[in-house]
Amino acid sequence: MIPAPFDYIRPASLEEACQVLADAESSGDDVKVLAGGQSLLPLLRLRLAYPTALVDIGRLAGLRGVTDRGDHVFIGALTSHDEVRHSEVVRERTPLVALATATVADPAVRHRGTFGGSLAHADPAGDLPAVALALDCVFVARSGEGEREIPASEFFVDYLESALEPGEILVGVRVPKLGPGWGFHYEKFHRTAQSWAIVGVAAAVRLSEGIIEEARIALTNMGPAPVRARAVEAALRGVRPAPSGSNGAHDPARGACGRADEGTSPSGDLHGAPDYRRHLARVLTHRAVRVASR
Repeated sequence: MIPAPFDYIRPASLEEACQVLADAESSGDDVKVLAGGQSLLPLLRLRLAYPTALVDIGRLAGLRGVTDRGDHVFIGALTSHDEVRHSEVVRERTPLVALATATVADPAVRHRGTFGGSLAHADPAGDLPAVALALDCVFVARSGEGEREIPASEFFVDYLESALEPGEILVGVRVPKLGPGWGFHYEKFHRTAQSWAIVGVAAAVRLSEGIIEEARIALTNMGPAPVRARAVEAALRGVRPAPSGSNGAHDPARGACGRADEGTSPSGDLHGAPDYRRHLARVLTHRAVRVASR
């Protein structure tokens, strides 16, 4: 299909982009920010979104790259998925981000799509929102009034709705380093390599002498926003997972992971009914925890 008509604006600086958004807010215009376009353009073609203007920030300087900043890794919003997944800093310091980013769509999308754009799109079926939630990331937004930090627990509001205010642009994400003793895994079930996750699980597990001391579990596509599986996290504390290579059916962690769907509200569609998604959440959480606990 053909998108509805819109104006195209390509600001020369971040300050100019913020001013364009502020002017649009004051005039009541519906303006969308365009980065890689891999999420927004399909919505435009299907006329599920019809803004009056697109503000293209894809070539703005200073919003791309990965930086080790001591206690966290800062990922610029315009950093492509491919740059993130191949970054030595990301793979060594925040491996869960690298694992999940490697599963995003296909190589073409990973080369064009941006890390910040995917998160700001706030699609609950996206892989990265659940990872950001599990790792307690902090989102850094810029507007004409300055910079604002938004915790991941407050960033994802509803389906395709984030906490970014009109006039704000996501400039980067702070990913905390969890330190030694942690294991990570991202497990998802999807129809094809290019399709959205029917259900996904981001797992971070910290063990001491073979016993789980802390777990962070977040779910993809189990509600209108990513969900933190708090019941599973609490139930896993003090559990000694079965050793690698053993029968998963007799894993003590299995019962705890059976609570993965508590507090969720999965939707039903052509790819799966709500009960099917609940089942997947339980099974995939157990798989993710087993791998993260090795």
